[in-house]
Amino acid sequence: MTYFELVSYAFKKFGILRAMRTGVPTALYYATRPALPESEKPALFTMNIMPPMMTVWYHLVQKNIGDRVDLTIFDSSGTLKQKDFPNARVQKMMNFYAATKSDEFLYHIARKRKIGWICDDDMFIINSKAVDLVEQSLSKPHTASFSFRPRDWWHFDIDGKEYMPSSSYCTAFNREIYCDKEQLSLSPCDGNNHVSHIGSPLSRFDTFDKANETLIKKGYTCDILPIEKQGEYVIGYSGMSSAVMMLWHFTTPEQMMNYLEAPKKDAWKGNTLFTILSGLLAIADLQDMHQTIKGLPYHLRSMPSKKELDRLRKKHEPLLREGKTFDTVSDVSKVLRAAL
Repeated sequence: MTYFELVSYAFKKFGILRAMRTGVPTALYYATRPALPESEKPALFTMNIMPPMMTVWYHLVQKNIGDRVDLTIFDSSGTLKQKDFPNARVQKMMNFYAATKSDEFLYHIARKRKIGWICDDDMFIINSKAVDLVEQSLSKPHTASFSFRPRDWWHFDIDGKEYMPSSSYCTAFNREIYCDKEQLSLSPCDGNNHVSHIGSPLSRFDTFDKANETLIKKGYTCDILPIEKQGEYVIGYSGMSSAVMMLWHFTTPEQMMNYLEAPKKDAWKGNTLFTILSGLLAIADLQDMHQTIKGLPYHLRSMPSKKELDRLRKKHEPLLREGKTFDTVSDVSKVLRAAL
């Protein structure tokens, strides 16, 4: 099995093994599908498979907007403890596709709310005025969504006009439009023939992209925070899930290091190893932040030491394709530490 094939295997393995912790709670949830009570507050939602990341994410939500939203967390690792997140509803949930879990939240848990807001757990809310932006945007007639972090490597071309894809990284929805009136789905699908910015042609609609296209074609506004303001409200890492899955897959730091050092030098020009090492560097920083918040370390059995990760970074960064850098991780971590 090649180094990149192992990533796909690790995802499948995680889903099967974690189901032993999440299967029964998932079945019990689906038996009743309990909704949040009626309220004017937006309903905020995230999903998690890496506990120390959730510690930081939750801390920043509570610090900045905690009393203005009602929070639901789907825990697909089965390891989060409700007592550690007292102002959230923690629901153990099998590791279904992100779109499936997000639609479940929007259509059922948030069904008594106007605003359902989904935010990845590697997108951190750092500004107390984020809720104001959401509420102001979605109060406007025919505005279906508000995105803090759109996709930037392609755009919609609809009737000769360009539109940025909203993405699902951190996006709030007017449920009265998205769910009740249009009955849309966030699910990915084939058939994306819009305009790529990176040379290679598009083929797939990712999460929310197809529904985003449908809303625009029907005349709705899918509002997006201007690019110059995006870093003021939400900041995050990218591509974390592959690193997380490899941490769950391996049982020792030595196995992880062997995995990263075995491929030939040319492999570092691709995305797989770069994405995994970037994710590990970010997780190491998040472990430090977890300790700052909780006063205790969070041990991950296969996590290499920060010293070893930094050694790999120095060794392999010169091999990366032009435009790739690990500095982005350091920049995000610096902002997050200051925001704690």
